[in-house]
Formats: sequence, C-alpha cells, structure tokens
Amino acid sequence: MAAGSKIENLLWEQPPPTRPSLNLPTIATAAIAIADADGIDAVSMQRVAGDLGFTKMSLYRYVSSKSDLIAVMIDRAVGEPPDLSGILGWRPKLEELARLVVGVWARHPWLPWVTMGDRMMGPREIGWSEAAVGALAGTGLTGGERLDAALLLFGHLRNTQSLATAGTQPWAEDRRASPALAQLLDRHADRFPSLVDALADAKDAPADSGRSFGLACVLDGLAARIAARVA
Repeated sequence: MAAGSKIENLLWEQPPPTRPSLNLPTIATAAIAIADADGIDAVSMQRVAGDLGFTKMSLYRYVSSKSDLIAVMIDRAVGEPPDLSGILGWRPKLEELARLVVGVWARHPWLPWVTMGDRMMGPREIGWSEAAVGALAGTGLTGGERLDAALLLFGHLRNTQSLATAGTQPWAEDRRASPALAQLLDRHADRFPSLVDALADAKDAPADSGRSFGLACVLDGLAARIAARVA
C-alpha cells in the first residue's frame, strides 16, 4: 500500500476530532462493541451510526468505508502492546506474550479472522510483533530467525484458536460435540487403531486444540537452537 494513503493516515496520524461527541475513537469503540456482541459481519456504517445516534453520513467525515473502519477497529481492539522488560528470560517473555494474545482474542473473537492477508497495520498491532521479536534479543538467533520465530508463534496461536481454524480432524475437544463421528471411530476401531488408542489415553489432555502442547514444542525447538548457538 502506498505511503501516505488515507488508511495509513487514519492509523498513524490520528487526526484530532472535529466534533466533541463524535470522533474516530468513539466510532471504533462502538463498532468493536457490535463485533464483540454479534460478530464482524454485523458491523456496518449504518449500524454503528445508529448505535451512536448519528446519521451514516456523519461517519464518513472520519472513515470512508467498512474496510477502513475495520483497520481502525483492529488497532484499537488489540490494545497497547505489552511491556515484557520486567520478565527475565526469553521463554517466560514469550509465554506471557502468548497468554496475553489469547486473552485479547477471547475478548474480541473476531480479531483472528480479520487480521489475515496483506493489509495496512497500525502502530499498536505492530507493537505486539515488536514485543515478540524483542523477547528474543540477545539469544544468539539471527534477525531472520527472530522474525521467523515470531511468525511461528503467532501462527500457532491463530491455528489453535479453535478447531474451526485448525481444520477438520476425526476427533473433537469433546466427543459429545461430534457423537456421530465418535461412534464411527468406535465401530471401525480395527481400521484406525492408533487413533482409537490415542483417544482412549487422552482423557486428561487439555481441551485447547493442542495450543499448550504446540507452544511447548515451539519454545523447546527455539531453546535447542539457542543452546547450540551459545555452546
């Protein structure tokens, strides 16, 4: 996207409000409340204007389209990036960052879906990537490896946000959620002995779509690479 574009100015320049009762933060906050309650598809210029008690045309003074509005919503909804400087060690820092990301997504379930693809990002959203890359400073990893590690971390969290994002699997977090599939596996246990055996042994596994296990694997892999660099 070209520098100096309108959406870049919206995200990075933050023009002062021209009317005390209506401004860009107020509009974004109202839109976020709609998305949190009813999903991102429920957000429209008409709905936001109506909830604020203004006409749709009033909103166009601040934001020209729904896509631009969503960009502003994202940067406001993610919140200020975390300060991890008080945490000792790269691994505890990344574990805390992951916990905070999951918390933000829990409060705004639409965020993982609208933050994909090639788009303009705002300063607060970029600040989260800065925190991830910064957590690995001084570890001996190259710049490219630090960037790849951040990408891997955020990608893992997104992929395990739910079974919907992880893709269809022949099991569910709760077998009661897919009784027909569970019954099929039970009836054809002789064809899928490894799956049936693993499921029988997974009674106490955390119901988080593999998030905890995957995060530990990602961090263990980084730890092994870092250890090899300093050896």
